[in-house]
This record gives sequence, C-alpha cells and structure tokens, in this order.
Amino acid sequence: MSPVRSKIPVTMVAGACALAAWVLPLNAVPQAQQPSAVPVDPALLAAYQWRSIGPNRGGRSIAVSGVKGRPREAYFGAVGGGLWKTTDGGENWAPVTDGKITSSSVGAVAVSESNPDVVFIGTGESCIRGNIQPGDGVYKSTDAGVTWTHVGFRDAENISKIRIHPTNADIVFVAAFGKYGLANEERGLFKSVDGGKTWKRVLFRDDKTGAVDLSIDPKNPNTLYAALWQAYRVEYQMSSGGPGSGLFKSTDGGETWTEITRNQGLPSQGVVGRIGVSVSGADGNRVYALVEHENGGLFVSNDAGATWTLINPSRNIRQRAFYYTHVYADPQAKDTVYVLNTSAFRSTDGGKTLQNVGGGTHGDHHDLWIDPDNPQHLVNANDGGGAVSMSGATPTWSPQDFPTAQYYHAVTTKHVPYHVCGAQQDGSTVCLPKEMGGGGRGGRGGGGGDGTYNPGGAEPGYIAPDPKDTDVFFSGSNNGGFIDYLNRKTGQRREVHPYPRMFSGEPSSALVERVQWTFPIVFSPVDPNVLYTATQHVWKTTTNGQTWDRISPDLTKHDPETMGHSGGPITGDMNGPEVYGTVFALGPSKLDVNVIWAGSDDGMIHVTRNGGKSWENVTPKEMPANGRVSIIDASAFDAGTAYAAVKRMLMGDQAPYLFKTTDYGKTWTKIVNGLKPTDYTHVIREDFKRRGMLYAGTQHGVYYSFDDGANWHSLSLNLPDVQISDLIVEETDLVIATHGRSFYVLDDIDPIRQFGAPVVQASDVYLFAPANAYRSTEGATIRYWVKQAAPDLKIEILDQAGAVLQTFQPAAARGGGPG
Repeated sequence: MSPVRSKIPVTMVAGACALAAWVLPLNAVPQAQQPSAVPVDPALLAAYQWRSIGPNRGGRSIAVSGVKGRPREAYFGAVGGGLWKTTDGGENWAPVTDGKITSSSVGAVAVSESNPDVVFIGTGESCIRGNIQPGDGVYKSTDAGVTWTHVGFRDAENISKIRIHPTNADIVFVAAFGKYGLANEERGLFKSVDGGKTWKRVLFRDDKTGAVDLSIDPKNPNTLYAALWQAYRVEYQMSSGGPGSGLFKSTDGGETWTEITRNQGLPSQGVVGRIGVSVSGADGNRVYALVEHENGGLFVSNDAGATWTLINPSRNIRQRAFYYTHVYADPQAKDTVYVLNTSAFRSTDGGKTLQNVGGGTHGDHHDLWIDPDNPQHLVNANDGGGAVSMSGATPTWSPQDFPTAQYYHAVTTKHVPYHVCGAQQDGSTVCLPKEMGGGGRGGRGGGGGDGTYNPGGAEPGYIAPDPKDTDVFFSGSNNGGFIDYLNRKTGQRREVHPYPRMFSGEPSSALVERVQWTFPIVFSPVDPNVLYTATQHVWKTTTNGQTWDRISPDLTKHDPETMGHSGGPITGDMNGPEVYGTVFALGPSKLDVNVIWAGSDDGMIHVTRNGGKSWENVTPKEMPANGRVSIIDASAFDAGTAYAAVKRMLMGDQAPYLFKTTDYGKTWTKIVNGLKPTDYTHVIREDFKRRGMLYAGTQHGVYYSFDDGANWHSLSLNLPDVQISDLIVEETDLVIATHGRSFYVLDDIDPIRQFGAPVVQASDVYLFAPANAYRSTEGATIRYWVKQAAPDLKIEILDQAGAVLQTFQPAAARGGGPG
C-alpha cells in the first residue's frame, strides 16, 4: 500500500475552486465513526514527519566534555534531549544519539584522552530536582559519536560520572547513583579494564547510597578520589545526606579504597551530604573537596587528602547543595580552581576569593571541562545547555541556540494560523507561530523579530490564552506571584492568583493554600469567560482574576506523612516542586459547563456535575498509591466520558497508567495495551473530530489509538527518544511539548484520522478530504492512498462548473512510493 501527497500553492485553490480527482469524488471526513482497532497503514505514516518548530533555546545540561587534541570538538548531554556535539568550537551543535539510544536523558559524558574517538555516556541525572528523568545505563562509541553500543547499568538508571584512564582507554570508571526513590544494588563505583565489556564494583556502601563524583590524578592515575552520596527523591520529598555519604581515596588504581571522610580538618561529626572532589593536575598533593555539611564549604588538602583546611565556607558555593556541589581543579595551576553553583566561580588563590566567570551564558552551572593542554579552553554545562570558551580568565561563551528546551505543557492560541505557547524549565515563557521551523535564538528571552514573543509568567508550567482576546494571557509564575495577567496590546500586567502569598522553606502542612510548581490554569471550553486554577482547592473567576470563588473542598489525600519538610537533613529545599497534596490536573467539560474533573498529585480524582456545589470522589480502583494525575481530558462527544494520565516514576514505578471512564467516574478502565511496560505516561488527549481516536504522550514517544484506548500504536515517526510532556489536538495538526527538545508539530493529520474508516480500507484508491489552507503559510496539501503501486495517476483541480484548472501527475505514484 502506498500513500502519495502533493503540495499545491494556496493560490491555486482560492476562490470558488474545488478539489476533485478523476479516480473518485472528494470524500468527506468520517467523523464520530465506530472505533477501529486497525492501525494506520505504515506506508501512509511514512509520508509524515514531525516538524520541529523550536524555539532554538537550550535547556538544562549537567554533563560536558571537550576533546584533548581536537579543540574545536566538544559534547554536552541534555537532561532531556540526548547527546549533542560541536565541531566548530560551539558555534553549531547537532544531536548525535537520536535513534541510537533509548533514553533522552544524558547526565554523564567522558572522552578518552588517549583515543579521542572513544566516548562514554551515562544516562539519567543525579542533580535530583523535581523534573528529573531516569536513564537506562551506559553507552559507548568508538567512532566519535557516530554509532553507540549499550554496555551495562540498566538497573542503576542514573549515572553521575564517567572517568577514563588518561593513557589507557580500556580502563573506565562509572559512578552510579542508582534509583531515585528505591533501594537497589547497582549503585556505587564500578571499574572496567576491557573497555566496558565487563564491570566490577570496587566501592559500595549500601543499597541506599550511590556514587556521585570521581577524580583521577592525571600524573599518577593509580590515585583516585571518589564521593558516595546517600540521597533520594520521591513524589513528595527529597533528602540529601546520611551515614552513607563519604569521601574515599584509592592508591592502587581503584581496586581498594580508604575512607577519608573524617580526616583531620574535615567535619569530625555530624551528617555529611553531597561531596564534590577534584585533584590538581599541577600537583597531586593538592586536592579540593566541596562538602555539604552544617559547617561545610570548600576544603583544601596539600598532602593528598591526609589533612584538610576549610578555605571558603561561603553560602554562594553551597546553596541547594543537592543540585550543585561541583568543583574542578585547573590542570596546570594548583591554586586555580572552579566552583559551580547558580554562578560559575573561579579562584586563583586556592579558593580563598572567587570571581564570577559565568556571565554571558546561562545560569545554574553543573559541569566543567578544562583543556589539559590549554586551560583557557573551557566547556561548561549549565541550565541553558553546553557552552564553549577559549578565554578562560574572562570567558566569552558560545551561544546556546539549539532546541533542547524543557517545556512542561503546550497550549495553542486562537490566531489563524495558531501560535504554540509554553513555559520552559529554567527559562521564560514563549509563544511562536506554528509555521516556524526552529525560531527563537538562545538565552532566557522570548521575543524578537523571529516571531516569538513572551506571554508573561515564568518557568513553572501552564499558560492560558484568553479565547476572547488573542492579546491576553494568564501564565504561571514563581517570580513575585503565581498567576501573571498580561495584555500585550495595552501593556497591562498584574498578579491575579486567588491566594498570592509567596513562600519558601515551609512544609506543605504549613501552607494555607498549597501551590505546586506546575499548577493548572485552564479556561472552560464551554464558557470563555470562566477561568479555573487550583491549589488543594479548585478556584473559578469570571472577572479575569480580579475576584475568585473557591468551588471545592480539599480534593487531595493530604496524608500527613507526605506533607512535611523536604531537602534535609542538612539543607532544606521547599520552593514549589516539593509542595504536595495539590490538585495537579483540571479537566473542565467540553460539553457541560457544570462538569469539571480534578486530579491530585497524591492519587485522587473527583468530579462535579453542578459547577462545584458538590464533588464526588471517583478515584479508579486501580489508581496506584501516590500516583500523580498528570492530565485529565474531558470528552468532546459525551459529558460522562473522560481520560486520565497518571505517573509515579519517583516512587520507583515506570509503568504506564492511562484510565478511561464513560459514566462520570463510577467505573474506570485501564487502557495501556500496546504501551511498553516502562514507558510511563504524561498526557492523554481525545481527538475532537473522530470519536474513539486518542493520543498519548509518554516518556519515550507518542502513541495513537483508533479504538478508544483498547490498543495503542506508535506515532513517534522521526522523533528522537524524548519525553512528551503535553499534547494538543488542533483542527488539522498535533502539537507536542517535549521536556528536552522544544516543540514539534505533525501537520495535516486528517488522513490519519480518516484512515480507520471502512470505506478507506475497502477502496483501491482514496482521496482524503483536504484540510483548510491559508494564504502566506505552508500551502495546501492533497493526500491520497493507493492500495497498489499505480502505473498512472492524475489529479485534476476543477472549478464549480467542472472546468479543469490544473492537472498533476505525481511521478512517485507511478512507482508506488510517497510523493
């Protein structure tokens, strides 16, 4: 079976023209037809490609490496977008793992100094913030990133560091953090002497403690320093530190280790948390350690770790220790050291005084590579991706204009054609026209002559364009308030949250209104004057946020065990992602303004059928404990039908959870057949033009179903392995937000919608009803499907009188392939 498509300039179908074909009349879009389990013909899907629309703005990175002897080459790992490489000193970057590995999160990278074609990467991330993504082990390339082989550690999930012996590429060390919220054995420090074919664990504390850092003495590679870290993150809490944490030294190439955590000068008692360690390439006796402790800071040893001195206790190098705690010794000057935190600091007096050298690139710094041949050559990983400098003392950093942004949600506007909007983790909000192909260069900005603009708000998540006015937006914020109202035409801007009290450091139990990092802001599809938001309660406004009505009781479990402090036992961290017991998803009905669905982050679903006067607990019986209800989508065909996506990865469960109800939640059906067992789910949406057609976004791609979720089929096509954080069904397109590769659009999906109709599958040739086309955009598309390769095929465009205006004879049709 072979599909063929032909692009026609929109000017050819203007006015009174109609489309027709000599083989059969134009077919109408089959709407509200019976669900079908038959998947789309792969040949038809082969004619489709997801189109990246950008924006070209870098997202978070915690791993970089340059290449010794090849100063124009470097790599950075995107925590949600794979591994990227530059061959021109950072001016241009390209992904090198797309389609070659089965994880989007690259949290460790190392390049052999003795054989620069040998590259190892570790997946998953150990800077354990709320939106972390697990990996599936370690990969190796022997051709500078062209091909990749998996070499172990699937059960570790998260790799902190990889280090390669400076003169022997077969000797490799892997620091494995392990699972986020569960005890597991594949943790600690591992060594390979055969290039990754086999591994031996050489340093291990217990099944709750992972390895987090490793430094090899360049002049004496038998001497190594390693840090272990007892830490975890679950849905409602993060912890950094415990009896498992510690600092270790080996003098026999990593075969045996001696603990030096309590050596003279280091904290003699009290809880130790995360530790960063680095030995100087200029002097093997000089070692730096950045220690999370009540009396922590930057420690220096001048006798290879035997004794230590606290040289700098400054808070600006140890704040949010779980997220940073990175130190790097200069390879040629023993008194030069870099310490990374929200800023990137450089010291030339052994750490006593610090100079910020991170200006001109993104903030929040996580990794640094210093060229051993030229210490002025730096590669930095920060929350905007990778950046290169050739002027280390006063660095000028390369741009970060690659599409690795992490978006929490997507929403489309009422513009014609529509715009796509979203909030970027550690960036700003942005909107851009659907027809763009990678606009919006770099940085935190969101405006410019490329068509992008900023709709207000900040990084946390939801944006609600006013359906009545394309200039008005309501956006989530974490900067001086929670909901930002913006009128782009008038410039008016104000905070409009129903309870705009900012907080930091307080447990969930102490908050009057619990506001999650990514809280819903949603307009009613039925009444465009009604806007909803949620804390642990559901709120409603009809006055653009000037007044609010609380229309629900607490719709969460609010279990006291999940409502306490987070971030201890040393450094607290409670600023939004850790707030728990909130309504995380709202699904107002598309048919009845009185029907609203609400899902919580602690595993509850409620529905009201009277506009909030009363609510019924309709939680599915199969709802997993502490399941985060990520999305609830109300049906466009039946007010009693709704769909829910649930995830609980941080509880150690990567299984997919999708649920469907057709009776207002009295009963639910779990609908995951066809999804991979570890492909956990973020979003489910119903197609509003075809009943029974659903789309799902998972940790690893996009799926569709023709039979109301009974069976799922992949729609990932050309996408890289990437988290699909949200999905929007438009009139003619699908729009996805990814958490690591910005936005994509799948154009003109009507033929996919129509394919399941019996008339299509029974036809030898079928002309799909075309989508509306607009002047000055991407033009019109004619798509048709032929069951067999056609020896000859002709398309004629007729006017209303039947006169032929233009004829097409696609060459590809005669060969049977797509055109």
